[in-house]
Amino acid sequence: MSTAKPRAWPPRTTRARTTRPRPPTKQTAQIPDAVVSHYARLLDDSGIMPLIDAELGPRPGPTGVPIRAVLVCLMVSIHHSGKATLAEAWRLAAFSLSRTSREQLGLDADRPPADDPHACLADNRRFYRAFDRLTSLLDPARHDRRTRLPQHQADLLATAWQDTDPDHTRKRELLQDIVTALVLTPVRWAKGRGYLRHFRGDVGIDTTATPVFARPPHVRRSTGELIASTEITAGWHHSAGNGPPEYGYSATLTVAARTRSVLGSFPQLALGLVLDTPHKRIGADAITTLRPLAELGLPAAFAVVDRAYTDQQPAHFAQPARELGYKLALDYKVDQRGVQGSAHGALLIDGSPACPLMPARLAQATTGLDDTAIRTPSEELTALIAAREPYLLRLKQSANTGGSIRFQCPAAGTSPSVTCPRFDRLHQRGPIRATAVDLTDARQRAAHVAAKPRVLPPAPDHKTRDLPKICHQQTITLHPGDLGHLDKFRQDLAYLSPSWRGTYSTVRAMTEGLNGRLKGHDLDLSDPKNRLAHGRVAQTILAALLVAVANDHFLDQWRHTHQPPDEPDASAETFEIPAEHLDRSPLTGRSRPPPVP
Repeated sequence: MSTAKPRAWPPRTTRARTTRPRPPTKQTAQIPDAVVSHYARLLDDSGIMPLIDAELGPRPGPTGVPIRAVLVCLMVSIHHSGKATLAEAWRLAAFSLSRTSREQLGLDADRPPADDPHACLADNRRFYRAFDRLTSLLDPARHDRRTRLPQHQADLLATAWQDTDPDHTRKRELLQDIVTALVLTPVRWAKGRGYLRHFRGDVGIDTTATPVFARPPHVRRSTGELIASTEITAGWHHSAGNGPPEYGYSATLTVAARTRSVLGSFPQLALGLVLDTPHKRIGADAITTLRPLAELGLPAAFAVVDRAYTDQQPAHFAQPARELGYKLALDYKVDQRGVQGSAHGALLIDGSPACPLMPARLAQATTGLDDTAIRTPSEELTALIAAREPYLLRLKQSANTGGSIRFQCPAAGTSPSVTCPRFDRLHQRGPIRATAVDLTDARQRAAHVAAKPRVLPPAPDHKTRDLPKICHQQTITLHPGDLGHLDKFRQDLAYLSPSWRGTYSTVRAMTEGLNGRLKGHDLDLSDPKNRLAHGRVAQTILAALLVAVANDHFLDQWRHTHQPPDEPDASAETFEIPAEHLDRSPLTGRSRPPPVP
């Protein structure tokens, strides 16, 4: 064993000094031309500039800074710093873009001299005025957005966002068309490259808080007058949790999701965005995000929503969603669980039509249970939910063009799930012939009449004319208005069943996951300091730009994770989309060149 002492390491002060962390400098980073070109292509592919130019029309005077350049610089700012602020966008446009990029955006080739404050201020004001032209153009209630008005005047202006005036309606629809086009452009790119080939149409819809930097209304001490906020249509967003409410807007987001039974992977993208006053038009905003998906050619499967959408009137959410081809997976409040109503004699139990003679213990299994008992069901509750299944009416025919659905009695058909003396008496079904059963065959044992639950009618049974319609005939037709307002509770999966859990829990987790990514470190939709411009139009456009850039990042990250660099993109012909929408160019990171059609 050696007894030599270890050699002392000489101090290397030079190397330590060079590897020491340094504070960031004030020097502005240079933005690669490829990044600018990429987001210019995203904006051009969205098709919003012809809409804006048509609405703007010819105007006298100097043209000023192009609106297209301002929007591209805002997206570059979001990509570079996560901020959708005009100050950051102008700083990057003035000092971080190359001469080539500035010329392509229609800006002056020469940058404003940094040592001349008057030239910088003039260039900054031209940049701001270009964005003001856009927001004033699309605002149905134009006013000075820097002045806090008395509340009664603000309320009068706010009616322009919900009245039926044709000009106001047209501007609101144009603004939403711009938002939808921006958000769906990366989705259209993903579909053109074949990245959505495993998407089966399951979507999650949720409403998340989008606070603003403006202060809420307050009472002026000197006069006692109620002064409105500069955001005249903002309000308090109350989340489902225990957190305090936030003042601002509510963003309705539709998310591309998948269930446990669906194999394959695809990028998790936002498929729709609507910015609105909190707790107003919740169901209508969700439908607004779903309609463009059919025009894009995406499939429709399950729409998974929380209890805020279950409370909406059927005509506001449930019926339009079914007309678009979506099935519903819902959750209920404490006082909504259990037996919810009836139609044609069939009970509506936790959203599913069921036999009117279902045992009360099964029908009331979820009545009065709190959320904790539902989220972590006991073995007894799980057994009761499984015992309900044979008594549920079976789907005989899917919805037709009018939305009518046919259901079959569980005791009818060639393979009934229950045995019912009432059904045998009314329909004159004779005794079942005894057959030999192989007791070692599980399927034969389960199919035998003795293994099926037996419905127990009251003794003595009712007269024939007093029996429910479902007992008189083997099937019933459930029309959209048969349940009335209770139609909002009907869903297409048995509540708390394994199939419901595999769909609802998975999609809700993915929905919350995308909300978390939109409120992460790089991009934060929930930070009002990232959206400082005043007015609902400005907030809507900035939120749409944030989500569009986030979708572009999600698409890029998914490609680098799931597609090898040397693997070509999947063919897009299988989706039968127009040739002008195809985009097969590979992604090459955040400094990638723009896609080539």
